[in-house]
Amino acid sequence: MPTVSSILARILEKPGAAGEKVLDSALSAFLDFGIKRTSMGEIARRAGISPATLYRRFESKNDLVEAVSVREAQRYVADIDERVRAVTEPDDQLVEIFVAFVTTIASNELLRRLLGTEPEMILPRLTTDGGPILAVGRAYLAEKLRELQADIPDLDFDPALVAEVLARLAQSLALTPDGLIPLDDPVASREFARSILLPMVSIRPAH
Repeated sequence: MPTVSSILARILEKPGAAGEKVLDSALSAFLDFGIKRTSMGEIARRAGISPATLYRRFESKNDLVEAVSVREAQRYVADIDERVRAVTEPDDQLVEIFVAFVTTIASNELLRRLLGTEPEMILPRLTTDGGPILAVGRAYLAEKLRELQADIPDLDFDPALVAEVLARLAQSLALTPDGLIPLDDPVASREFARSILLPMVSIRPAH
């Protein structure tokens, strides 16, 4: 089984351009039919290649599903990085990390599709067998928080513990998005992060 560090390294590496059309075709088919009902032949047809060519690139559908999942995670990470870079104030950066990490995964189109049509496949990976996914999310977020903490010495908190809380919150919202936490309203989401989540990250009192 791949380690958390190896999975995270693969997610954080720069996506390659090769095979993008195949991955786009696979994603569109998964959204239309779900993973179980999507054949390699359908993906090859959408990509404009022969099934034999597809199988030379990906030995099985499981390999292709993994590749699509990694690219979705890469897009997720890129979105967080872009949103954090767009603001300069430390508090605002923390808010963007919180909002992007917690809400973006809950609104992922493929995840919503699979939860609705193939829960028996996806639910175990997010619940009883969800430890590895939580560990990857926690490791990524803790590293982002450490980077911010290094730039602001007065920030006094445990990045790993805060990351744990946020990873579990994101997991819960992915499974049950309906509730009082605003996911669809960017202004309300930031206000929620500022008033509820930001206090987890305290400022060290002056001595």
